[in-house]
Amino acid sequence: ADNANLLQPDVIKVGMEATNVFWEHCYRLIKKHEQLNSNFNLQIYTVNPKVVSNFKKAYTDLPKNDSVDAWVIADRIRFGRVENSSSPEALYRALRQITRHKFKLAQHIKAEKARALNLVFLKFSDFTQKSPFGTFTKASMALLEKYTLREIVNTDIHELAEFLHQNSNNRLGGSTPIEKITTALKKAARNSYRLKPEIDQAITQTLSMTFDNIRFYQSQSKRLKRVLKRQLKAIPQTLITVDGIGPVLTAGIISEIGDINRFDKETNLASYAGLTWSQYQSGSFTAEETHLTKKGNKYLRYYLVEAANSLRVHNDSYKNYYYKKYNEVPKHKHKRALVLTARKFVRLVFALLSKGEIYQPRR
Repeated sequence: ADNANLLQPDVIKVGMEATNVFWEHCYRLIKKHEQLNSNFNLQIYTVNPKVVSNFKKAYTDLPKNDSVDAWVIADRIRFGRVENSSSPEALYRALRQITRHKFKLAQHIKAEKARALNLVFLKFSDFTQKSPFGTFTKASMALLEKYTLREIVNTDIHELAEFLHQNSNNRLGGSTPIEKITTALKKAARNSYRLKPEIDQAITQTLSMTFDNIRFYQSQSKRLKRVLKRQLKAIPQTLITVDGIGPVLTAGIISEIGDINRFDKETNLASYAGLTWSQYQSGSFTAEETHLTKKGNKYLRYYLVEAANSLRVHNDSYKNYYYKKYNEVPKHKHKRALVLTARKFVRLVFALLSKGEIYQPRR
């Protein structure tokens, strides 16, 4: 009789590791299973693989195989303190796919630019410090792809000015005469280290391909931004009314949070984003300097910190808060102030999404 009762449970708990993309189809298949949902109280848990790995360390000498891993996941759920999971609605899921891909593109652009800067230093050592315009402007990349240092020095100043003017869509110059720009450029070229022609040619070719990668990733990012704006219009929200928060940041934050009702209070949302600080205390000693936990959703944390970086420039209230925190400590000033500004912004995000109100800056 006892065995029969065991085979007829009221509640079924299903656990799985949220590993990359492999869990999602399984999750949705079980979640929508008619017989399971109609006959039982079905509870599904998606567990962070790191949580499972750390929990497994409590057992000594367990082998590594699928059966044991499944048993450890089941025991972790039985042990408790694992919340019933929910998969994002289709609306948020579609937007999340776009924003996460845009995040990846941003990382690719950052990596390619770092690679390009190394090559630029080899080709034109004084360029990044002495050049009168940025390294990754259209005119700058065209110049570095076409000219050697010797050619920059020997080319007529008016011819060089015309080349830069054409490759900047007639935007270069402004308040600074373009002849003055080319004069500064020639001086920087004369003061830079010279390479042998064959090495210079190899570096120029590699640099040109790196610039091509940057242009491609940037064009893909612009294309995604257009798609993202269309997707965002389908989701009711007032976050975009905040000064300094555009559609990209809004979409990134909204897509990672999903339904705001999943969070009881703003501290839960901050914890989900990993914007909490560890505590180190022993006896009467409490550490003054603690580290950000970074155990939450890295994508949400990225978009919140990027939002804070924008707010400190475009929003007076957050600008004042940023500089207040910036001046409180002698080291890690910018990073600390930026993360604290992001943490403050979480409270506003939670309030706006929970209440659906328009942003009203404090006076």
